[in-house]
Amino acid sequence: MRENDRTLPDEGQDYIPEHEDQVAERLASMTEEETDARAASLRAGLEDYDLDEDDASLLTGWDDETDDVTDAPVPPVLAIVGRPNVGKSTLVNRIIGRREAVVEDVPGVTRDRVSYEAEWNGRVFTVVDTGGWEHDAKGIHKRVAEQAELAVDVADAVVFVVDATVGMTATDEAVVTMLRRKARPVIVAANKVDDAMQEADAAELWSLGFGYPYPVSAIHGRGTADLLDAALEELPEQSAYGGLVPRGGPRRIALIGRPNVGKSSLLNKLAGSDRVVVDDLAGTTRDPVDELVELGGRLWRFVDTAGIRRRQHMAHGSDYYASLRTASALDRAEVAVVLLEANQVISEQDVRIVQMALESGRALVLAYNKWDQVDEDRRHDLEREIERDLAHVAWAPRVNISAKTGWHKDRLVPALETALESWETRIPTGKLNAFLGELVAAHPHPLRGGKQPRILFATQVSSRPPKFVLFTTGFLDPGYRRFIIRRLRETFGFEGTPVEIGMRVREKRGRR
Repeated sequence: MRENDRTLPDEGQDYIPEHEDQVAERLASMTEEETDARAASLRAGLEDYDLDEDDASLLTGWDDETDDVTDAPVPPVLAIVGRPNVGKSTLVNRIIGRREAVVEDVPGVTRDRVSYEAEWNGRVFTVVDTGGWEHDAKGIHKRVAEQAELAVDVADAVVFVVDATVGMTATDEAVVTMLRRKARPVIVAANKVDDAMQEADAAELWSLGFGYPYPVSAIHGRGTADLLDAALEELPEQSAYGGLVPRGGPRRIALIGRPNVGKSSLLNKLAGSDRVVVDDLAGTTRDPVDELVELGGRLWRFVDTAGIRRRQHMAHGSDYYASLRTASALDRAEVAVVLLEANQVISEQDVRIVQMALESGRALVLAYNKWDQVDEDRRHDLEREIERDLAHVAWAPRVNISAKTGWHKDRLVPALETALESWETRIPTGKLNAFLGELVAAHPHPLRGGKQPRILFATQVSSRPPKFVLFTTGFLDPGYRRFIIRRLRETFGFEGTPVEIGMRVREKRGRR
């Protein structure tokens, strides 16, 4: 980005207007024809200034129209199951063609059922990675096994992964019993067959009664193409357990926050069932967990992410990769719901996580969890902490909830809808320039070196989040830009979305 095209860092004093104004009233009194005419006049005046090719393309206008996307069927679901440490997540990464599922050389890294979009030979389907299935597990391992079994319940077909170098174990036999009870199509993947010499080990799995055992090496990719061909033959065109995804896809919500803040509990309560493993042990979730949840009469895709620890460089192994995947989930989301513990002091970690959401450019909702544990004294202290540490996101909708009991969970949907609507808002160019013209006339920029920077023209270059570019005759102080953003919010809303303003300083032709 060029020096004169950047958004300057926030610094310095905020601009404080000296008097009240009637900007909103004057703007409301203008017709669309009047605002368009004013913008056209300002745009014509830009021709007297040195503009480059990039300026010209930006000024041609920005098309905000969206295609009328029809409802689409939910893709079929392929579940990957097996006992711990047979290479399920490695096989998932091979199928989806990227390292998404957390892999570490210890059993039990995957705990939840985790969904990924995959494509093979032009067909799109959902692959679900599951935790290791153990029939006699206890504690958190029992809940991991329950999640794996639930994944089979909503799958259209199952890939049963067996370690061919070890052969069938008692746990494998228990998985077979479970799969026969579920009556789903099963494809056997005999994993860790790295060469032709080991294919005899795979042949022994014919006795399972699930048909041909496909010899594969998930780590090297050997045999996975044949396995996928067989899986696609068993998968229907659309999920038998889905329905229709409205308007091309559900809105994507990332649940982020410190470990053990209640993200998984909230997702379970929203879904109305135990979709995600919950345990008092902090850091239970390692992978981002995608779940389709119906709330307020519409479908949403929630991503429950691993808790972001104190410093990413302090994490190692699966914790390190889980941190990377949390950032990736945020990138794929449209709204970030940051969970904070209302009964605990807002920490440096909380502020850093909010900043991470801001930097991602996603819409933002703040959810204060465990509100049922907050007394009057704590509420007073919390309000002071919010004013001190989170004043820069005062525009974000706030929801007070209890993930454990589900109290006020219904208030989350209106907050999400408000944030998304703001995130996608575009101000017509005529109205934007009329607003700025009235605002600057009432509150001119302070003199800088005896000169007064002027705004020549403004345009919104994108939404999701809203970004504006101001063509100016000089740099605008950061405090004055914050003043503009504040007044933009007061006039046009933008509740729940970051707003960015960039500048392009231009000189009149012949002055260089």
